[in-house]
Amino acid sequence: MTRTQSHLPLLRELVRAYQAFERYSAADIARRGLTPAQFDVLATLGNTQGMNPKTLGARTLITKGTLTGVIDRMLAKGLVRRDPDPQDGRGQIVRLTEAGQALFEEVFPAHGRYLQQVFERIPRPQLRQAERALHTLRSTFEQAASEQRAGPASQEI
Repeated sequence: MTRTQSHLPLLRELVRAYQAFERYSAADIARRGLTPAQFDVLATLGNTQGMNPKTLGARTLITKGTLTGVIDRMLAKGLVRRDPDPQDGRGQIVRLTEAGQALFEEVFPAHGRYLQQVFERIPRPQLRQAERALHTLRSTFEQAASEQRAGPASQEI
């Protein structure tokens, strides 16, 4: 493997770890009557005063088109409501209803405990090592993205 391809095993393992996490997590979420996207919205809106769809999309990483459908389905279940945005006459604020907040207070900690069962299988030093490695990886990508947005003038030649 060449130097330029030395990142591929890490990338492959990162993707596989994420996929395994998603499968495990989604199974619990489905048992609770939610889709992963609905859980993501519920968890993001829980204990907040709500947020506009743009902010909600950015915090959940759900695309605008998908987010609209997720919110519509949650609206039909009585979990969220759309209120006028007092800061923007054309905008909306998505908020949890009382039923949505109650579901959040039940499901969010229960799902955390469900995930904790797996993380407890990993010795604490290895968890901290993985956390540091992932932090370094994320920071490096964020720095590269920032440099890319800034353009060639800000990069060293």
